[in-house]
Amino acid sequence: MKIRNAEKKDINKILELLFQVGSLHHNERPDLFKDNCTKYTKNQISDIIDNKNTPIFVSVDENDDITGYVFCIIQNHNDDNILTDIKTLYIDDLCVDEKMRGNHIGIELYNKAVSYAKYIGCYNVTLNVWASNKSAIKFYERCGLKPQKIGLEYIIKD
Repeated sequence: MKIRNAEKKDINKILELLFQVGSLHHNERPDLFKDNCTKYTKNQISDIIDNKNTPIFVSVDENDDITGYVFCIIQNHNDDNILTDIKTLYIDDLCVDEKMRGNHIGIELYNKAVSYAKYIGCYNVTLNVWASNKSAIKFYERCGLKPQKIGLEYIIKD
């Protein structure tokens, strides 16, 4: 397995993986997530690939077929009223193809994001995970992440 920067030729496979993530979220929270949708469109992914502040790293097999991805966003918190001046690497999305799970691809993608964050001088790496996604929570805890903040909700029903 190799990890490299995403390229335009990867967009269709990235969309397939985004669909897997969308389906997982819809199955867990159909009240929030639409069915048969992806977080980003082809054009949006193309723009993300072109933006140096939003790197996407993909894991590929020996045939250069994508087995997973990690979307990252570089966030600079400067001159904020309350926050200190820090640079953060936010993991926007991480997915391993459901056929390839269990092969430690996710940890390799996460480690790539962390090493990149160190390389560009980030203070920390952050991400959000839905509370209903228990397997993702366990994965990130094994990676050493700890809660930074907690989002709460109250659902109003008729």
